[in-house]
Amino acid sequence: MKYYVIAGEASGDLHASNLMREINRLDDAEWRCWGGDLMEAQGGHLVKHYKDLAFMGFWEVATHLRIILRNIKICKKDILAYRPDILVLVDYPGFNLRIAEWAKQQGFKVVYYISPQIWAWKTGRVHKIKRVCDHVMPILPFEKQFYAKYGYHADYVGHPLLDAIPEDISDSPAVRDFRKVNGLDGRPIIAILPGSRRQEILRILPVMLRVVEHYPDYQFVVSTVKWLPEKLYADILRGYDVKCVLSQTYPLVLNAEAALVTSGTATLETGILGTRQVVCYKTSGLSYRIARAVAKDTIRFISLVNLILDRPAVTELIQHDLTVDKLRHELDLLLYDEATRRRISADYAELVQRLGGRGASARAAQIVLDCAKNGTSNCIP
Repeated sequence: MKYYVIAGEASGDLHASNLMREINRLDDAEWRCWGGDLMEAQGGHLVKHYKDLAFMGFWEVATHLRIILRNIKICKKDILAYRPDILVLVDYPGFNLRIAEWAKQQGFKVVYYISPQIWAWKTGRVHKIKRVCDHVMPILPFEKQFYAKYGYHADYVGHPLLDAIPEDISDSPAVRDFRKVNGLDGRPIIAILPGSRRQEILRILPVMLRVVEHYPDYQFVVSTVKWLPEKLYADILRGYDVKCVLSQTYPLVLNAEAALVTSGTATLETGILGTRQVVCYKTSGLSYRIARAVAKDTIRFISLVNLILDRPAVTELIQHDLTVDKLRHELDLLLYDEATRRRISADYAELVQRLGGRGASARAAQIVLDCAKNGTSNCIP
């Protein structure tokens, strides 16, 4: 079978690659993809890398609209030339929903894996998804109920991060030898996870770094990604006594006493791994004002940990609240306040329980394969 998969950021590359791995076990699959290195490693012919696609924020999207529209045109042309048996869309709603509507008109089967967070804003998109997708597979436990309110049977498969994080990771050489391999000393580690998008790093990492001087008994380690230039990090880190590690997020988090984490998938990864964290986020002033205006009043949190637990299990410092003083206060609680530490550990245990067991990628793979082979659909009205 021929599959066409579109993911527009790092988390999508991770989850799509695990989905592809499971489909490869079931089918003699051919792949054409928009995504990243992980998808390519599963046999995907990469049309475009997500490093050229990841625009975050209303203002940032608006200023790159010409590039985005050109990419949509390229994508449509490529799908028509490839003629896949099924199109698999992974998150990335601004781009993927446009492709989904067009693809359905062309007669392609469309499956949406990791459905957009339309419960947070643009709720009306649920009707479009119902119209243009043969299946939708949400990965958050409350999303199935959200779709049910609109008469839409969504296939909740569980969260694929539980598949992506090996059960025995704590005992792996990468974790055990992390300090030695990266030339770290014996001081406790505070992890800095500044995100994977250039705009996020430029706005958030400088604030995170300003707390370093206040914790001389700790060593700060910044997680970097290989698709962004070293100079980007070097310019921001100049003058700070910190270490950088490339593509070692899990070993870093597991070796850390606490973590400063940019909002996104990394907050959930950190929670599953059990490391206490402060969630940080800052975007352009215009994007923030627009987001506040369009977000539903019932949406109280931005981090996946808090959204899933439906309570402030981890502190979120967003926009104007992301200051050095507030960051120091929250970090002090994580490092020195035993009651806070115990509470977060208990919250994390509940978080993992709510996510369900492993096997999300395999369950999603079977749905995709069944739809590709049999044309099964539970979404078309």
